[in-house]
Amino acid sequence: MTCDKLAIVVKGYPRLSETFIAQEILGIQQAGIPYRIVSLRHPTDKKRHPIHERIMAEIDYLPEYVYQEPMRVFRGWLKARKMPGYRRARNIWWQDYRRDRTPNRARRFAQALVMAAELPNDITRIYAHFLHTPASVARYAAIVRGLPWCCSAHAKDIYTSEDWDMREKLADMDWLVTCTKANVDHLQKLADDPAKVNLLYHGLDFSRFPEELPDRSPRDGRDDNNRVTILSVGRLVGKKGYDDLLRALADLPKDLHWRFVHIGGGNGDKYKSLAADLGIANNCDWQGPRDQKEVIAACQSADLFVLASRVEKDGDRDGLPNVLMEAQLCGLAAVSTAISAIPELITDGLNGKLVPERDPKLLSLAMAELISNPTLRDQMGRKGNEIVRREFSFYTGMKELARRFGADRAFDTSTLEQPAAE
Repeated sequence: MTCDKLAIVVKGYPRLSETFIAQEILGIQQAGIPYRIVSLRHPTDKKRHPIHERIMAEIDYLPEYVYQEPMRVFRGWLKARKMPGYRRARNIWWQDYRRDRTPNRARRFAQALVMAAELPNDITRIYAHFLHTPASVARYAAIVRGLPWCCSAHAKDIYTSEDWDMREKLADMDWLVTCTKANVDHLQKLADDPAKVNLLYHGLDFSRFPEELPDRSPRDGRDDNNRVTILSVGRLVGKKGYDDLLRALADLPKDLHWRFVHIGGGNGDKYKSLAADLGIANNCDWQGPRDQKEVIAACQSADLFVLASRVEKDGDRDGLPNVLMEAQLCGLAAVSTAISAIPELITDGLNGKLVPERDPKLLSLAMAELISNPTLRDQMGRKGNEIVRREFSFYTGMKELARRFGADRAFDTSTLEQPAAE
């Protein structure tokens, strides 16, 4: 089998919130698979993860908006329209646009024309991360160029996309991988050939984490001078449920002493205001975006991890958040919600506590139980570490992905570069 040379289409690169994509790209690089990155947007994060410094890819940034680079789009059209697949791609796009008359849909076709025109001739496969806009660009460009394409689907891209759009993309692509069993079940119902949809957990690269679990102090919330640290990592967006979490924190028994630490980007003003209204602002430490090294350090020093994920009205939701796996690998007991694929990692009463979404009262009760019981927290955290190491290794998924791309050699963990002082 000849190894593919990939064009990996992503929505934006690099992004702090998409460590799992950077981890996979580094794995592709270390497996010896030639590739380049095609990004629909320029980066906006002010920080970068250490892993981004180890990725040596060439990066093509497509025009974010047609008006910003009209001549580049025009040149792309002039070249693409002479390619054998242009007419079919244009017809498919027009059918899509009649059902989705949005500027976004028009912009994606313009980006696809630029991509098709500018890709080096030696690219043999297009691989998109996310089934919504990146897959649209990948699909149109692949048809224009006459290339096979495939996709990795995640969460929001699945549950906020129209069924017709996903169904037709699934019919066109060679195969799709997705990171949860719940996603597999959902997408296989849309696919003419369910065998195209495959489970591939992102997993974690264990080399980035300390092998030994930290020796945590048996804090039980009784000492105001030695408070239990509750950590949450996630963007300040609706599906993360931070308003539910703040209300749950405010409902904790007054004789329990705790400190809440949040790491993640987004507009925190409304959450800080809510914390003040609830009378818990002095207990909250909003740290903003942090790189993976800092997130791991926070997990090592915390006592309990909480993520109040929920399904939004438009269908947006988490899949299986990497931060939950990272917390478990660091030996943290977790409290979360029983939505999407979270129960694929957290078993209630075994390695954490699961509660219904949008229920601050039950969330508060679950947190109170673990805050006051350090022995139970330790048992659950150690069990979580065992489960992640057994079932959620990055290497397992990376070997399968390398096989799909026709890597000349099996993905060998011994080829991994050791992280430099992360």
